[in-house]
Amino acid sequence: MRTTMKLGAAFACAVLALSGCGSDSGSSEKEGAGGFTAPDLKPLDKLGEPEGEVSVLAWAGYVEDGSNDPEVDWISDFEKESGCQVNSKTFGTSDEAVQLMRTGQYDVVSASGDASLRMIAAGDVEPMNTDLITNYEDIFESLKDQPFNSVDGQMYGAPHGRGANLLMWRTDKVKPAPDSWSVVFDDATKYAGMVTAYDSPIYIADAAVYLMATQPDLGIKDPYALDEKQLDAAVDLLKKQAENVGEYWADYLKEAQAFKNGSSVVGTTWQVIHNLAASEGAPVESVLPTEGATGWSDTWMVGAKSEHKTCAYMLVDHLVSPKTNAAIAEYFGEAPGNELACQETTDPKHCETFHAEDEDYFSQVYYWKTPISACLDGRTDVKCTDYAEWTKRWSEIRG
Repeated sequence: MRTTMKLGAAFACAVLALSGCGSDSGSSEKEGAGGFTAPDLKPLDKLGEPEGEVSVLAWAGYVEDGSNDPEVDWISDFEKESGCQVNSKTFGTSDEAVQLMRTGQYDVVSASGDASLRMIAAGDVEPMNTDLITNYEDIFESLKDQPFNSVDGQMYGAPHGRGANLLMWRTDKVKPAPDSWSVVFDDATKYAGMVTAYDSPIYIADAAVYLMATQPDLGIKDPYALDEKQLDAAVDLLKKQAENVGEYWADYLKEAQAFKNGSSVVGTTWQVIHNLAASEGAPVESVLPTEGATGWSDTWMVGAKSEHKTCAYMLVDHLVSPKTNAAIAEYFGEAPGNELACQETTDPKHCETFHAEDEDYFSQVYYWKTPISACLDGRTDVKCTDYAEWTKRWSEIRG
């Protein structure tokens, strides 16, 4: 799912765009968080005749048509009803999605917060006319008009779902039950070689969340807006942690197996991994720590170069509709984005398990955002570090 990969030329272009170097997509006029500017692109005015096909770039498990499992299919009926043949391609990382969208070959993409700004800045996705999405009204208000899916009040997509990066531990190995990230940072030596951490530059934000609570003198207000001094502090913390990490995980199935066999006993996780490990007999518990946590909110966005925009809008509307959104959320393991989806889940407790309607819970979650040189916390007297710098520093941490 969300693993790491090396920066390519296309990704570098997106990073440069976010750093204020512009793009080849037109003049900039819309200003977003921290001074970020977006290319001057217009949203679709009205739907036309369906073009007959639509190409989708998505996280694995988001666009299932029965080819992987005949019982898991929410695309076939849409194709019959809309006349739009859905051609889907899965990606394994946000970095990969950014690179692929640069080709202009995809009409729709499911973008996490650590990718969406890069796509917007590069001019690879366009503003969305949410009036054309009939199910938009039922999407949780807290997922709309966020710094990672809108610019200057203009939405760039339809929110799909969300989740938190939790702390998980084996109850037979880690005692007492932890409620703080200190167990994987300051106290990690107690479990040397059995600590696990997420393998991505964006994990630097997890360290920043901990430092916000434990070292307030650093002045961190947003874990994705780190100046050089703040980044150094986060990197130093992660280098210290690395001495005790037995495995950095990227594949959620492998992390579940590691907790099951006991090679990992404590570390960051997703709710779906906890559920999977527990269902297979692993004695695990998970919690949203007292300091809060990072997390993700994914957004369906339309490609600026799309030649199938009517089909693209129709598909997005279908994917965020209550029944389909519920099916995806259950299959993938996350909180749905549509409020009405909670009435459509097979498991009546799904939304309770994933805190779909618990805004107090998600108020403690710092959704992934792409770090840029213009500080996302609003500071103008200092330059913040961008994702390219985070990627460089992550290589130092991993060795």
